[in-house]
Amino acid sequence: MAASPGPAGVGGAGAVYGSGPLGFALDSGLEIKTRSVEQTLLPLVSQITTLINHKDNTKKSDKTLQAIQRVGQAVNLAVGRFVKVGEAIANENWDLKEEINIACIEAKQAGETIAALTDITNLNHLESDGQITIFTDKTGVIKAARLLLSSVTKVLLLADRVVIKQIITSRNKVLATMERLEKVNSFQEFVQIFSQFGNEMVEFAHLSGDRQNDLKDEKKKAKMAAARAVLEKCTMMLLTASKTCLRHPNCESAHKNKEGVFDRMKVALDKVIEIVTDCKPNGETDISSVSIFTGIKEFKMNIEALRENLYFQSKENLSVTLEVILERTEDFTDSAYTSHEHRERILELSTQARMELQQLISVWIQAQSKKTKSIAEELELSILKISHSLNELKKELHSTATQLAADLLKYHADHVVLKALKLTGVEGNLEALAEYACKLSEQKEQLVETCRLLRHISGTEPMEITCIHAEETFQVTGQQIISAAETLTLHPSSKIAKENLDVFCEAWESQISDMSTLLREISDVFEGRRGEKYGYLSLPKPMKNNANLKSLKPDKPDSEEQAKIAKLGLKLGLLTSDADCEIEKWEDQENEIVQYGRNMSSMAYSLYLFTRGEGPLKTSQDLIHQLEVFAAEGLKLTSSVQAFSKQLKDDDKLMLLLEINKLIPLCHQLQTVAKTSLQNKVFLKVDKCITKTRSMMALLVQLLSLCYKLLKKLQMENNGWVSVTNKDSMDGKI
Repeated sequence: MAASPGPAGVGGAGAVYGSGPLGFALDSGLEIKTRSVEQTLLPLVSQITTLINHKDNTKKSDKTLQAIQRVGQAVNLAVGRFVKVGEAIANENWDLKEEINIACIEAKQAGETIAALTDITNLNHLESDGQITIFTDKTGVIKAARLLLSSVTKVLLLADRVVIKQIITSRNKVLATMERLEKVNSFQEFVQIFSQFGNEMVEFAHLSGDRQNDLKDEKKKAKMAAARAVLEKCTMMLLTASKTCLRHPNCESAHKNKEGVFDRMKVALDKVIEIVTDCKPNGETDISSVSIFTGIKEFKMNIEALRENLYFQSKENLSVTLEVILERTEDFTDSAYTSHEHRERILELSTQARMELQQLISVWIQAQSKKTKSIAEELELSILKISHSLNELKKELHSTATQLAADLLKYHADHVVLKALKLTGVEGNLEALAEYACKLSEQKEQLVETCRLLRHISGTEPMEITCIHAEETFQVTGQQIISAAETLTLHPSSKIAKENLDVFCEAWESQISDMSTLLREISDVFEGRRGEKYGYLSLPKPMKNNANLKSLKPDKPDSEEQAKIAKLGLKLGLLTSDADCEIEKWEDQENEIVQYGRNMSSMAYSLYLFTRGEGPLKTSQDLIHQLEVFAAEGLKLTSSVQAFSKQLKDDDKLMLLLEINKLIPLCHQLQTVAKTSLQNKVFLKVDKCITKTRSMMALLVQLLSLCYKLLKKLQMENNGWVSVTNKDSMDGKI
């Protein structure tokens, strides 16, 4: 998630929301302890397994016995470290102290028992061949191991309760302070309370962020990320909306704007607690409908199960399931934004699926009474036919939704309506405000409906959650932009009202950018890439003797620095989308220029995710190493482009070489900055590196576009083109 800029003149509240890789977040002491518990447990499991899997009655040499003794001692030492962590947690949580201490005592006793039973000094006789029989009491080791694992599990569960309690307590503190902020009447009092609120939000961000990282359920992790994204963006909105209300206390639209922010934050806070405690308020259940793609996946599993069992389900259930799926396709066919061609094709495929199911049911009935080879083959053919029909339906739905989303994003890329609302606001033009508010509402409805369609074809539960989050964000933010614009129009000279509108517009633009990323990830899943940027993101490990990396430690940037990093990252993310669009134009996807361009775009995308506290780059060391590889990839690209330039006429060749000569020095500069130590000034180094990377990506987009145009020109002139991957082209032999 991108960092929210800190409010000028108000301390604390603008601190980055979420534990990012630059060391912005202050680690929770308890979280460190509980993670230490788990890290200590891992070698225990392996060592205990080694002991229990040892064969009885096997004679071992003295050297082997000493090795087994060392395992027993290692288990005991690891248990000792584990017990210290457990006791530290107990001392900080008196309500659970007794339970934790009992479990720690049991673990300590078990560790000592294992060490004693594997101690070869307790074995008091040697056999004639110089070897001895090892365990005389393997059963005792097994009992001790079971006691140890049981006690360790108890401590982990109790520690988890402590973490949950901390998150709930932190949420309650935030809510209490929010209530005070809602009732504040003076700006001086507001500044004081908001400063406290900011500190409490930072604490809640760290606790919930650590919990999100520990979640194993991807659906819950996505829900947590969505809730925390709301809190991140709303923190800045709450500041400007509240200040606007204080400046214009009698303005109804200002109060409406502020209330919307508070309400959304409260819902997000409750959502975090719901995920952490794994229970819904008042026993509510998740009523969100299953997406079309998920429904088709389950339906296909059911019909494919007929190959193994003809009786495990009823024919009526299959018919009802298919009808539910086809009923949901009405979201596409009823949409005013779906083209006539797409609508007709979806209806045609739906009818075909119904017919194929009826044929399948007919053969299924015959197969239940006739166990012949021909019937079995006919059943298999019917299963394959309806599976094919459903796959074709999926393709059509995917094409409809992604094409609509891409066109919509392209159409609104310039944010013309937002700019017009800002202008009408400072002009105080109420008539124009009504016109552009109506246009924004139309745009909002388009985006909301598109998100709904994207959810149906998203392909994974986490991306379904992301689509729902985007839908809700457009729905709420659209209304808030209109109320903020109305306030500015009524008070056109108000700087705080203008600042407030800017904040909500930035949130809208940010969600548009996120939707573009989501669209790309959905396409990746559909095409089998499982939502990952190509495999280049698996980083080589940094060298252990790299002193520059070892000396790199996180500093804590202030709110302005955080905002700058977030803004740079967002621009970098947009450039990767531009680069990917240029790459998709190329027919030969194996072309070297395309491959190097794709690699650079992939790495730049991971840098963008880094600025949001997400993605594969977890530390500033990972970042610097990725930048070095990125610069090297840029130099490889320039070599390939130079090889391609040898095929061109002088004027075209000169134009291309001029662009290359801009990229080469940037690559070298990035390598120099990445390797230079700045005395632990991590922010300064990251700022310079990402700025250089952004400049390189802007040039990459230009280069890819220029190379593609020159390639097409060359093909028209020569009626064909030899791929630059041909080694002869490197020598100018075309």
